[in-house]
Amino acid sequence: MDKDRLASSVTRRDLLVMTGTAAAAALGAPKLLKASAPASTVAIVRCRDYDDFNAKLSSAFDQIGGIRKLVTGKTVALKLNLTGNPKNFPLTPQLPYRTNGETIATTVQLLAKAGARRVRIIESFFPANQDLALWSRYGIDVKAINNLGVPVDWENVQNLGKYKQYARLKVPWGGYMYPAYYLNQAYVDCDVYASLSKLKNHWIAGVTMSMKNSFGNTPCSLYGGDCGLNGNEKPTKERGDVLHEGTTRAPSGVDQELHPDSPRDPGYRVPRITVDQVGIRPIDLAIVDGVETVRGGEGPWLPGLERMTPGVIIVGRNPVCVDAVGMAVMKYNPRADRNTFPFIRGDNTLKLAEAVGIGTTDLNRIEVVGLSIKDAQIDFGPGAIGKKLNELRA
Repeated sequence: MDKDRLASSVTRRDLLVMTGTAAAAALGAPKLLKASAPASTVAIVRCRDYDDFNAKLSSAFDQIGGIRKLVTGKTVALKLNLTGNPKNFPLTPQLPYRTNGETIATTVQLLAKAGARRVRIIESFFPANQDLALWSRYGIDVKAINNLGVPVDWENVQNLGKYKQYARLKVPWGGYMYPAYYLNQAYVDCDVYASLSKLKNHWIAGVTMSMKNSFGNTPCSLYGGDCGLNGNEKPTKERGDVLHEGTTRAPSGVDQELHPDSPRDPGYRVPRITVDQVGIRPIDLAIVDGVETVRGGEGPWLPGLERMTPGVIIVGRNPVCVDAVGMAVMKYNPRADRNTFPFIRGDNTLKLAEAVGIGTTDLNRIEVVGLSIKDAQIDFGPGAIGKKLNELRA
């Protein structure tokens, strides 16, 4: 592969890397030297209608201490969750599993109000090009968002995009699955990285919120099923062969697996790759939309998906803490092990992240402000089991 396009970018990476430790030898299980993972405040606010999202999200920001110091004068990258190719899965209002366009507009507006210098909206989707019309397929009013008082860039990070080379980002603790990953430069061409995700189940990972949203940061040009030996700047296949199953190697010039003898099981690989991604590009602000969502999986390609209306927004600065509170709101134990609900097919991503010092899953150490977990709770059932709850009760 072209070495220039794979050149390492360290202009801001050194400032972003978290304190970590060397990887242990056993199948990518790092040995942590820290006594405990950090805890951070998480806000839960009641929001039953997207018309109220602006006021409610603003309130949540205030309750975690505000975001002005975080974003003033900064470029903020806002990662969306637009999972599912709209060519195959068009908008489905009855199953609100994607990032809602109104939440994007509101978040950009509040970032602008807090003094952000620029907002860079990022997501990876097909086709891998930079046509603004592609974003509109997801019900996003691009024109309106471009007129919210702050410059807005739209970056499809499925390949190089407008950049001439990829950024090679090392995993701070040595890596669970790979020692480093190559990403679009948009992830380092920013000062703050925010995750705007949904509160929902995931077929492999059990749940998907702020951390799992980072799994899609890997470009399919290098980690897709048709990446080939030299990479493919016009990819058409998802990451299953390379990342989920590990049956296809990443292209020449891209870091290869640390432990090729490790399980080829997606339930082993996906959670670990997710944590690696959170490690190389730490999440500075986590916003989880639970106003309207789904349970039973991450999208309508899965059987048994059901609409849910938890009517909450969950916000914090530490993604592990935010996702732990999110799991509790879903009536799950954030410290649950594999083979217990909702981790039916995969390992617990949160505990893997805790093990390398990203954040705590211990609810007793997390300050929850605003709505209490008890008052916010809604039953998400057993998780992505492939059946609707009413079928189980019949």
